[in-house]
Amino acid sequence: MAISGADCLRLCVDDVSAGSSTEFPDRLSLMEMRLQAQDDEITLLKSSLADALRKLRLHEQQIPLLKQQLIAGKTPMWSTLTLYGYLLPVMPSLSLQDALPEGVPLMEEDLIKETPEEDDNEEEREKEQGWCSLVEESIKPTMVRSLQQQQSKSSDEGQGSAPHTPTSSSPAPPKEAVCSPHGQSIKMFIRGRPITMYIPSNIQNYEELRMDFPTEKLDLDWVYGYRGRDCRGNLYVLPSGEAVYFIACVVVLYHVTNRTQRHYRKHTDCVRCLAIHPDKVLVASGQTAGVDKDGKPLQPFVHIWDSTTLVTLQQIGLGTFERGVGSVAFSNDAGTFLCVIDESNEHMLSVWDWKKNTMVLEVKSTTEAVFAVEFSPADTSNIITCGKSHVYFWTQSAGTLTKKQGIFGKYKKPKFIMCFVFSLTGDVLTGDSEGNILTWGKSTFQIMKQTRAHEGSVFTLCILQGGALLSGGGKDRRIIRWSADLAPERECEIPEKFGAVRTIANVDGEELLVGTTRNAILRGTFSDGFVAIVQGHVDEMWGLATHPSQNLFLTCGNDKQACLWNAEDHSLGWCTHLEESGLCADFSPNGSVVSIGLSTGRWLVLDVQTREVVCDLTDGNEQLSVMRYSPDGSFLAVGSHDNFIYIYSVMEGGRRYTRFGKCTGHSSFITHLDWSKDGKYIMSNSGDYEILYCKSVKDREWASYTCVLGFHVMGVWLEGSDGTDINALCRSHSEKVVAVADDFCKVHLFQYPCPKPKAPSHRYDGHGSHVTNVRFTHIDSHLLSLGGKDTCILQWRVKGGGTGDSREHPTLSFPLSSSIGSSEQGSQREKETV
Repeated sequence: MAISGADCLRLCVDDVSAGSSTEFPDRLSLMEMRLQAQDDEITLLKSSLADALRKLRLHEQQIPLLKQQLIAGKTPMWSTLTLYGYLLPVMPSLSLQDALPEGVPLMEEDLIKETPEEDDNEEEREKEQGWCSLVEESIKPTMVRSLQQQQSKSSDEGQGSAPHTPTSSSPAPPKEAVCSPHGQSIKMFIRGRPITMYIPSNIQNYEELRMDFPTEKLDLDWVYGYRGRDCRGNLYVLPSGEAVYFIACVVVLYHVTNRTQRHYRKHTDCVRCLAIHPDKVLVASGQTAGVDKDGKPLQPFVHIWDSTTLVTLQQIGLGTFERGVGSVAFSNDAGTFLCVIDESNEHMLSVWDWKKNTMVLEVKSTTEAVFAVEFSPADTSNIITCGKSHVYFWTQSAGTLTKKQGIFGKYKKPKFIMCFVFSLTGDVLTGDSEGNILTWGKSTFQIMKQTRAHEGSVFTLCILQGGALLSGGGKDRRIIRWSADLAPERECEIPEKFGAVRTIANVDGEELLVGTTRNAILRGTFSDGFVAIVQGHVDEMWGLATHPSQNLFLTCGNDKQACLWNAEDHSLGWCTHLEESGLCADFSPNGSVVSIGLSTGRWLVLDVQTREVVCDLTDGNEQLSVMRYSPDGSFLAVGSHDNFIYIYSVMEGGRRYTRFGKCTGHSSFITHLDWSKDGKYIMSNSGDYEILYCKSVKDREWASYTCVLGFHVMGVWLEGSDGTDINALCRSHSEKVVAVADDFCKVHLFQYPCPKPKAPSHRYDGHGSHVTNVRFTHIDSHLLSLGGKDTCILQWRVKGGGTGDSREHPTLSFPLSSSIGSSEQGSQREKETV
């Protein structure tokens, strides 16, 4: 029978997830790493070239005015700065109001005022001569770099110091965040390139600042999601009433009735398989290999642990298994032995006396993918495995294992044997990719009977106590109950939005739990139907936003789903389909709407209550990376991969938007941005490690702090960081701690402010992929973190230090400047370039 295209796709995914028979995945991974490194270098080279061109243009523009001033015998008003060996005159910067579109009135309180009348006249003359050229609807920062006193510069020149321009070919300074005091600024190096950070005015001695562990700590409170898309046999029900399943590095024990969770968290990378001991208390879980922060492989292993106490009883296989553990099974006598199949090329099959931590025997199984392994319930010396193009019957004798291939005879050999179970009579029942259930003789290894079951693959089989059988279909999404002699009795179909049936767990003979390929767990019966008790995303997530006044948060990702969650009762409020990948989001300050940035430059504004799209706009044709409302909700900043930040006026409580202006100046894509508390300034980061902001930011307070580069968060960068190691960070509303999402599956909690390198932090495991985003809830009671490829949302409870909205810092405070724009610094904008 022919296999449909959809089934072929699912089978390919299953095949890859179970292990490859060649070294192709390793070579592909290496090539991807090299390509990423080359892309990073190209980005930095482009940034350097753009900086050089800007400096040349600036120099050319300033020559005529300098000549005029020299001819008139007047000292130039421009102060000279040193940047990478170049001498640049400093231009007055453009404020937000300079770039207002025609017809938009200036508010008096927004104007930047200069006290001396002479300076005002001078500025007018400069504008008349074309020195402050404006781009229509654009807000352009000038290129002011780290300030030096003119005397210091002259002294350096007198000593013959050679200018140095960092390039990709020049010797790189240490990659760690090395800080060298430089006037009122310090320098931090990433990828050998300096970033100048300005020290706030109230810090008199930077070197004496002390960084401590934060008093706050995190406890894992809830895990959202289930790994059903590419794993099987991963859902069981314990006598305690808890469902056992896994996602990322966490094995979850979810009490179905009480709706509570416990977590086993001793794994160091993604869990891939589970097995339940015959006593229904002990659990075996195997993990994939993974890599450490330096790219070195970590060895996989299997843990045997007590589901009551969550205590690890044994770790086996460390240094023995390769790539990962694909399948595990306890023997059915007293659970003395554990069979393990790893994900090496030969899919090594090993049998362990797990209590003694000794391997009894080991043998190569097959170069094809292996999906399942089980001991025979009647004889521990017999083991069965199935997978791509095979079902093997293994017999243990004299310390060795011999295998016999199942004989298909007159029946068509399927491409995949997806699953198998033992009937009460000892026969083996297999489900295959042709949609058939095959009955194998327990001693002949031949097919006794073929039963047509499903359209498409049979993904799972489950034996009930009385001998009845349950089967779950892939393409048809049906669950069928069969009698002991394989006569169909009842059936139902699960909703399409949940995907295909991945696995079935029997609760009490009538009630069932069903794991699906779209990472959901359903609970129900044939009579009443099924409802979801666990749901999650099915592809990489990046977008995360928390509600400003309620325990709600929104997530979005590459699965084109936007989901609103309730952090208090751990439920999914609603989920809506997006036509494109959702990459970023933010709630309006009044909490009535949420904006979502998509992968094509399009962005939507949704009503939080009704899910109605109240606004649909597009900026550019590249993906959007950040959405951020101003503190009072009057503006929305949209950061794009086209290097621009689009500013919108927000009206009618977030339901109407008009273009206000466009911020230019970045030479790479926007990654993060934040508003000042007064809503008049924006700080932004870009993909080539630029920071754009106004000069007065060193004493300015920010409504939020999510920019990964800045004086207040310098210390979060770990030793050896290359600029891509931190994906996101978020300061708490109390302004006492900052949470960091890194590229090594970790969530960190630092003291805030954190301006010194190598600052201590609390580190938390749980994710099995790069952590893409973190956010605190509105009263800092919880922290949310998103995993990338692991599609997992972890909710952490914040302990200690208190919650609330206090603005007191534990050791440092950076008060808001009493006047805005009352000095030359307040009227300048600067750009720090790496």
